[in-house]
Amino acid sequence: MTSLTDSIDLREVVDVVIGVDTHVHTHSAAVVDARTGGVLGEITVEATCEGYAELIEFTERHAALRAWAIEGTGSHGAGLTRVLSERSEVVIELDRPVRAKRRNGAKSDPLDAIRAAREALARPRLGTPRTGGDRQALAVLVTARRSAIQAAGDAQRQLFALIIAAPEQIRSRFRGQQLKTMIRTAAAMRTHTTWDLETTTTVTTLRTLARRSQHLQAEADDYEKTITAIVKSWRPDLLDQPGIGPITAAIVLCAWSHPGRIHSEAAFAMLAGAAPIPANSGQTTNRYRLNRHGDRQLNRALHTIAITRQRCHQPTRDYTARRATEGKNPREIRRCLKRYIARDLYRRLENPPSPLDAT
Repeated sequence: MTSLTDSIDLREVVDVVIGVDTHVHTHSAAVVDARTGGVLGEITVEATCEGYAELIEFTERHAALRAWAIEGTGSHGAGLTRVLSERSEVVIELDRPVRAKRRNGAKSDPLDAIRAAREALARPRLGTPRTGGDRQALAVLVTARRSAIQAAGDAQRQLFALIIAAPEQIRSRFRGQQLKTMIRTAAAMRTHTTWDLETTTTVTTLRTLARRSQHLQAEADDYEKTITAIVKSWRPDLLDQPGIGPITAAIVLCAWSHPGRIHSEAAFAMLAGAAPIPANSGQTTNRYRLNRHGDRQLNRALHTIAITRQRCHQPTRDYTARRATEGKNPREIRRCLKRYIARDLYRRLENPPSPLDAT
């Protein structure tokens, strides 16, 4: 897949831009003249290999110099993006159109495809889709592990709540135990024929929840082992940094994807929601507000790194103490740390160590 620099003007390098509005079963595309913005053709195809081939054949009738502006390159448009990547086509990643930009509330798939093409022509910076390979494998594993962890936590909370309300002869068996011990105890429980329906049902349910939690935790552990192996083979230098484990490293790599995709460390911080947003008004020029946008998983990873360093990394602890004496509260200090960590990670990601440095 051909890549473009972040500051290039599409009108100078292509004749047409194909905007694509992607859905589960169909894709709507519009061919837009790069110089005039006029619509040269529209088509809707099935989201299948045959449909992708039909779409490419349709666009080849208009111009050879073209770029594709696709919404949802990592979701509904992933299949089309993969096919275009194999053909070395120019692909630009777009978000869903802002509702306010829809004139008079007009909404249809062809109109959204036209908007996608024209938005790509108007953008001062162009984004390329995330890569597949190791990055996509990490993204799949991180998502599956997160789901297993959340489901295991739900089962554990349900188990604890049931123990609190259980009959005394059951509740007494768990008294004084920590949650992990409770899970082991519940997983090994057996029913007795002399028990009433309430007691039997409670024990059976506790055992089921405990075993579900154990199974999900084992599944999450397996995912983490695979994630660790991929991170070590791709960017082991990240694991050498304080506060960065395999999961946080995987989340960072998934968001970053490949060199050149994010044009600056400020853009990476904005993607992570770690860049303060100016909120100036009138004569006030030093006001900022918290950035609640961006990739929240990446933001959480930066938060985890900052918290870990404040506990275990002496230079960070010294920095925290110094900023506290300057009047910064703990939240402000963590935000400063997250911004610094985002800058440091971006520079490391864009400039990986050479083999000689590793030795």
